[in-house]
Amino acid sequence: MGHFIFNGKFFKEATAIAGPGNRGLRYGDGVFETMKLLNGNLVLADGHFARLWKGMQMLGFEIPKLMSPEKFTEEIQALAKKNGQEKKARIRLQVFRGDGGLYDKTGSQLNYCIECWELAGDNDSLNSNGLELGIYTAARKSCDVLANLKHCNFLPYALAALHAKKEKWNDALLLNQYERICDSTIANIFFIKNGELFTPALSEGCVAGVMREQVIASLKDTHWKVNETTLTIEALLQAEEVFLTNSIYNIRWVKSIGNIAYTNTLIQKIYSMVLGTIK
Repeated sequence: MGHFIFNGKFFKEATAIAGPGNRGLRYGDGVFETMKLLNGNLVLADGHFARLWKGMQMLGFEIPKLMSPEKFTEEIQALAKKNGQEKKARIRLQVFRGDGGLYDKTGSQLNYCIECWELAGDNDSLNSNGLELGIYTAARKSCDVLANLKHCNFLPYALAALHAKKEKWNDALLLNQYERICDSTIANIFFIKNGELFTPALSEGCVAGVMREQVIASLKDTHWKVNETTLTIEALLQAEEVFLTNSIYNIRWVKSIGNIAYTNTLIQKIYSMVLGTIK
């Protein structure tokens, strides 16, 4: 049986740590990061912790002085070691408020939980079989101050993921309030058209993905032009190549969206360029 960390202490998995009065459970009052650990080191750690701290500040958390990226890193490494998963692991670090109602003076205490799972060995190479996606239309992402965060109120993504499973898609794309493509349930989206790269701007309501940022930064000084813009369904269906990005799988190419098929010739070159910049 594996372990997780709650507020700095080890617990066996399945141990209950939150009661019915917990604000994280009641209101989704928290933020989280999903990170990759390779050979004991967190990949793209600076980007993850910068986003985490921004999220905590935006949600008004009182961050203890002793809490730091270094402290979290030490505990993540200790947890992976205890679980025998130091070589390659997926880490989930969640921060959430304690018990209390919306207007209670209590409940301001910051709690955190760190979980660790072993990762398959094929997540550091471009997928050989392209992904099959669909577009989920029953719920929308709002383009508001919370849209770019990885916060714990993830209902549009959760519902889209359930729909994708039902339809036997590998993932589902979500729309924003303007009926434009936002992102997928677990990734940001890019597409290639006429030798240029396009991805939804952060103002379109997508999560501010750490790997998204890495792709844009790593291609900045190359011949590739990355356009952060609006992305309509029509534009996506007319694309030549499409790929998704997240911190666990880096880049994954998309074979089809509905009845529209895509190639992956240029994506392979982009993958090699980006992979060389990841630390």
